[in-house]
Amino acid sequence: MVQHIQPHLLFPVQMQAKWCREKTSQLNLYLQDWLLDPSSLTARLKQHCQEFRVQVLGQHIENCSLEESNEDIIAGEKVLVREVLLFCDEKPQVFARSLLPLSSLTGNEAQLAKLGEQSLGQILFNHPDLKRKGIEVASFDQHSTVAKLANHYELSVLAPLWGRRSVFVVDNKPLMVAEVFLPNSYAYQQRKTENEL
Repeated sequence: MVQHIQPHLLFPVQMQAKWCREKTSQLNLYLQDWLLDPSSLTARLKQHCQEFRVQVLGQHIENCSLEESNEDIIAGEKVLVREVLLFCDEKPQVFARSLLPLSSLTGNEAQLAKLGEQSLGQILFNHPDLKRKGIEVASFDQHSTVAKLANHYELSVLAPLWGRRSVFVVDNKPLMVAEVFLPNSYAYQQRKTENEL
């Protein structure tokens, strides 16, 4: 049973983008390190702040679009879409959109439909059988729906926002997680410092 959550007025935000494996070479090494880090983003964010929390923007069931489909999650397949914001010390850091195929929400993984304000990443990275496939990256300009979300939280989008996505497989059940670093996120802090020099 999927948990009912009162959706945010901008839900679903979505992530229309051209995802690519080889797009990071022009980025500074600090941002690349955040984008291509294969370990838990939740755990990394927690190292940077006193208080970490998840705000659920909404979740609902829809058919997977052709744009978001891949070799593991096919277009037209029913998926639970979950969108959240990750906050560090009450500052929005990351927007995340997850696609959980209903066929993957069986057995122990049925709990993933009822996470509420728990971090999906924290649950996944505690799983002994977790496999993560390759990371794709994309940029989002100031006209994107992600930028609109950032503006709603009074975050000015003055440069492209960068995101990543990858498929996780737990007990042979795939799900996809995409994350975009919002303005003023830790992933951009090094770049700011370098620009100020």
